[in-house]
Amino acid sequence: MEINEREFSDKALEDFDLIDRAVRDKDQQAYATLMKRYKKAVYFMILKMIRDTDDAEDLTMEAFAKSFRNLHKFKKDYTFSTWLFRIATNNAIDFIRKKKLKTMSLNNTLTDDGGNSVNIDVEDDDNNPQDEFIKTQRIEMVRIFVDKLPAKYRKLVKLRYFDELSYDEIAEELGKPLGTVKAQLHRSRELLYEIAQGKSKHI
Repeated sequence: MEINEREFSDKALEDFDLIDRAVRDKDQQAYATLMKRYKKAVYFMILKMIRDTDDAEDLTMEAFAKSFRNLHKFKKDYTFSTWLFRIATNNAIDFIRKKKLKTMSLNNTLTDDGGNSVNIDVEDDDNNPQDEFIKTQRIEMVRIFVDKLPAKYRKLVKLRYFDELSYDEIAEELGKPLGTVKAQLHRSRELLYEIAQGKSKHI
């Protein structure tokens, strides 16, 4: 697709090139670079909405999973960061709706990496047709990397993402303190990010 380079920043144009490499060449390093660029920004945006670090980390992983699975559908009418932030935001809103959390007003303005406003699409229907799709994306994303994890982390990730157990349920299942489960799941997510960024040789 032809793009007007004057409409986009150098960083946005670099993102377009990374997307082309990821989609056309299946370049894993291109995926990793995109994740590295936006992981922190997406995480802190979601954390502002959710106000729970564990759930924010889960939702950050889901946002990247969904965006990467649909990267071939990305159109260069707007920046990658705007597209990614919208996916992450809508996924977080769906989580809030399902959990019925009391959190920040959804009317608050959120901005993407370039300082542009991100539109938030909120559906009133509780029966969100995206629920099953999001669940599928979560599982598919984990399957890409989970077999590369050490055994103890692999078990935790499978219980959390495949079986969708709560932290309390995992602690009971494994007979471990809740704090230990949270700490080990946090470490497992770090390892998954390292694997995704091609650093698995250090594991």
